[in-house]
Amino acid sequence: MKNARTKFIVRWAVSSFGLWLAAELLGTDSVSYDDQFGAVVISGFILAVVNTFVRPLVVFMTLPAVLLSLGIFMIVINALMVLLAARIYAPLEVDGFGIAVITGIVIGLVNWLVAIGLEEEK
Repeated sequence: MKNARTKFIVRWAVSSFGLWLAAELLGTDSVSYDDQFGAVVISGFILAVVNTFVRPLVVFMTLPAVLLSLGIFMIVINALMVLLAARIYAPLEVDGFGIAVITGIVIGLVNWLVAIGLEEEK
């Protein structure tokens, strides 16, 4: 997966699936996407764009907190990226910071599992 376009498409798919999975696990009262497949896909796209362009800047700016917490602060950064994506795209609704933290953890776990699967293919 050396092509940047392929990496972005995988990130998009993982973000979309992670958002859908979080909504199913937490219930539509916590994470809502208007029960539309298109809304999940667009939300995943926006989250992938935010994670591609905004997240590296936030990680760099909060590097001392990330290092001092031994990486645990990345959970907070993931939650902030989920909240930012929900703010940008109105059909995606996340009910509070705690739900965003759990959603970020779910997306991170899905991303980790996909990365393991892709590494085994090599």
